[in-house]
Amino acid sequence: MTHLFSKEERLKKLCAQLKVCTQCGLHNSRINAICGEGNVHARFFFIAQAPGETEDVAGSMFLGPTGKVLDELMAEIDLERSSVYMTNLIKCRLPKNRKPKTEEKNSCGKYLLREIEIVKPEFLIPLGYHATKFILTRYCRENILSSDFVGKLIYCSTQKIYPLRHPSAALYNPLIKQAMSLDFRKISVFRKPCKWYPTCPMKKYFEKGWLDKKWVELYCKGDWASCKRYQLEENGQYHPDRMLPDGSLLNGLK
Repeated sequence: MTHLFSKEERLKKLCAQLKVCTQCGLHNSRINAICGEGNVHARFFFIAQAPGETEDVAGSMFLGPTGKVLDELMAEIDLERSSVYMTNLIKCRLPKNRKPKTEEKNSCGKYLLREIEIVKPEFLIPLGYHATKFILTRYCRENILSSDFVGKLIYCSTQKIYPLRHPSAALYNPLIKQAMSLDFRKISVFRKPCKWYPTCPMKKYFEKGWLDKKWVELYCKGDWASCKRYQLEENGQYHPDRMLPDGSLLNGLK
């Protein structure tokens, strides 16, 4: 279906609906319902849990100490806010920063899914437990522990998902900042496909229908730095053509 309105227009309309939303009790205590921000054509779509007190007052995302941590992580890989899209799972501030309730996640989640449908990002990057749990449940349709996938690229329902810790984690545990930084840096790998892909047997196998698309999306056009083929190629080491990115062999080929 071809939409008659631009992404900007559709998101503006969605934001207007969000601003007057009364689907759950959070509207009684909020100052502002926070709409998504950034590049509507972005490849990277960040999803935080909910606005804090500073964001609620200012009506904007990632301000204060948490915003500073995020800006530091983004600066390490020369990633600007204007090049990504950022939004929250929960659109209104949670009283006393408590955990979101199921009804709140379901109500606000409808707005989030609409945003994703409009922006159509290549990578969803949920930050923290609740955002990650919501996204994995919707796309992977499995009851899985979100913490098991922090810093790991996942491909579910034709969508690439890269869960990360929420920047606020560094405020409570400064020792975790290094691990967060390492996970965040992998976004730089996602910015371009593997340099070997044009001549890699994986490309030929995929085009012939012998290879599932997930291999190409997860490695060739995703986390190619973790590809066993890439690592061997860079070191000038032999590897058979039918070796898959995880080091296993593609069945049915010699």
